[in-house]
Amino acid sequence: MAPGALAQVLGDLPNVHNDNLLVGFDTSDDASVLRVGDNLGLVQSVDFFPPMVDDPFLFGQIAAANSLSDIYAMGGRPSHAMNLLCIPSCLGVEVAGQILAGGADKCVEAGCSIAGGHTINDDEPKYGLSVSGFVALDRMLANSGARVGDVLLLTKAIGSGIITTAIKGELIEQDEAAAMFDSMRTLNEAPIRLAEGLELHGCTDITGFGLIGHACEMAEGSGVQIELASGAVPLFDQVLDMARLGIIPAGSYRNQDFFGPRVTADDDLEPGMLDALYDPQTSGGLLIAAPAADVDELARRLHAEGRVAATIGRVCEPVPGGPAVRVVR
Repeated sequence: MAPGALAQVLGDLPNVHNDNLLVGFDTSDDASVLRVGDNLGLVQSVDFFPPMVDDPFLFGQIAAANSLSDIYAMGGRPSHAMNLLCIPSCLGVEVAGQILAGGADKCVEAGCSIAGGHTINDDEPKYGLSVSGFVALDRMLANSGARVGDVLLLTKAIGSGIITTAIKGELIEQDEAAAMFDSMRTLNEAPIRLAEGLELHGCTDITGFGLIGHACEMAEGSGVQIELASGAVPLFDQVLDMARLGIIPAGSYRNQDFFGPRVTADDDLEPGMLDALYDPQTSGGLLIAAPAADVDELARRLHAEGRVAATIGRVCEPVPGGPAVRVVR
């Protein structure tokens, strides 16, 4: 759903106040957090979508990794999940079984029990998880926690929306994007595990609203301005080439329409770069705001495990009437 339409729908909904609901949908965060103990929060999220790849097992892995990511983005650990599967009857039980097996593979890796689920017949396959987890409240992260002076760390490359659109248009072979699909099925567990002993202030995962959209939500939720150094943002192979050819998913245009009025960008950006920064991601990485020394140490730990960790910007004082996000070369 387009971000503008979603904001309108959510804004019209009645709600019941709950003193123990520490994070709800009012801050556009990645998951809800309900206080269930003195220093314990129940983290919950749900996500599902249609396939972006022909391999049903790989699709299941990507969808599950994407669903589990919301728990990690809050600083939590997934505990148990429910499968959500829509499947055309013509595809048969073998395809359904492969999708669920892919999801189970990632849940086992995450130490997350599958407790049940729900399936329906539908014209198009869709799969994802409703995930519950727990977080120590004194280690809870939110997209509203960024502080002036923080540095921003991104833990996966971006551009998956552009590349999957190019694959559908037969401009790129699926095999050429193997590194991208491997990234998409990689859990966002490592940055949270490796942050033990470090000070993190804010976090969100980069998904449907693109890097700029989620950075906007972090900036506005935190009452700050975010500066993104576009040249430091890691991109999947051929992203800029495809963007320059106009291979842009519809979601990118919707993101630009909604978030664009809150963004300024230098005139000398690399051609295609702005499209990449608005590109909707599937199972993208974490965007973490933390003091520079902690970002450097977390990046060192991630690099030691062979993982992506790029310093891509900083958190600045807000400018009255100014943009939420400023993109520089």
